[in-house]
Amino acid sequence: MIALAGIESCKTLAEFLVNLIPGGVVFGLVEKDTFVWVKASDSFAMDIFTVGNKLNDDTTTMQAIHEKKVLTQNIPRTVYGKRVSIVSIPVIDDNGDTVGAFSIAFPKLHPVAAAFNDFAPILAEMFHEGAFLYMSDLTKFAYTQPSRKFDMPTITVGKDLSEADVAYRVIKSKQPIIEDVDASRVGVPLNVANYPLVEDGDIVATIGIVTPKKTAGTLREMSENLENSLTGIAAAIEELSASAMEIHSNEEDLNSDIKEIINVSEKINEVSDFIKEIADETKMLGLNAAIEAARAGDAGRGFGVVAEEIRKLSAQSKSTVPKIKQLTDTIKQKVEEASEKSNRSLDASQGQAAASEEITASIEEITSMSGELNTIAKTL
Repeated sequence: MIALAGIESCKTLAEFLVNLIPGGVVFGLVEKDTFVWVKASDSFAMDIFTVGNKLNDDTTTMQAIHEKKVLTQNIPRTVYGKRVSIVSIPVIDDNGDTVGAFSIAFPKLHPVAAAFNDFAPILAEMFHEGAFLYMSDLTKFAYTQPSRKFDMPTITVGKDLSEADVAYRVIKSKQPIIEDVDASRVGVPLNVANYPLVEDGDIVATIGIVTPKKTAGTLREMSENLENSLTGIAAAIEELSASAMEIHSNEEDLNSDIKEIINVSEKINEVSDFIKEIADETKMLGLNAAIEAARAGDAGRGFGVVAEEIRKLSAQSKSTVPKIKQLTDTIKQKVEEASEKSNRSLDASQGQAAASEEITASIEEITSMSGELNTIAKTL
């Protein structure tokens, strides 16, 4: 208990300590049943601790006065909207009568909440793209800590939790939640992790961290674009490879046809040689016929005319043979040149088909790497 004469010293000490106690505190002096003096820290206050406010008999302070003993009581959240501990110390006069009480109220904080202002500023700056840390009680946001690179201005201390908030769902499910949020909310993709804080078997608060995933989103988008581009290129290469195979097949058929033409040209030359032989023999027959016609005199004159025509026809046939041979030789030369070009084209088409297969294999490997890059981006 406190002597009435020592109250001023207690008030002086309270004013010194009010902003030094972590989590905040509020001091109050009650005379009979009414607050006559109150001193609250900057970070914590209670409506009931108001000068002029009268207390009900069922309050901790009034019970301490009636029972003439120091009472400490933990008040659940349902009474004042927050968990608090209240210590009430009776004040006695010189006669030993209780004339009031000196009450101290401070928030009953989870250890994480008590240390939030110490670790949160450090932790928020440890992420490459920055981070936003926050804590909530069971109904509203209680602490926030942005980083220099990233902030969530829509989350403010005192804002009520809504069903859309991860903290609200964590409280309802009593399980941690980690999820990705698309860029529609704040312009960049986010990762939100929230965990329940338990005390005496009950959830009393949550702690969450929001990290931007801009780099990961950019990597994922690049990976998806790369994969789509590679898919298109692979399809084009496959089509090119199929065309190369068709060209290769056509070149083989063309090469085969050219060989047949060469064979036909050789057969034409053989026919030309045969015609030359016939022309030579026909010439000899015409010569012999002319000789016999001369021997026969007038009786063989008509036969001589025929013999002369045979010799002329033989001469014409013989003179045609070199022309045919020249033409067939020219055809053969051109065909051989075409055959050589066809062979080169055949080799080139084979090389093109092989190169297409190598390119396709390389693209498949790059596509696989793109998929791995996308997987890595999702883990960032």
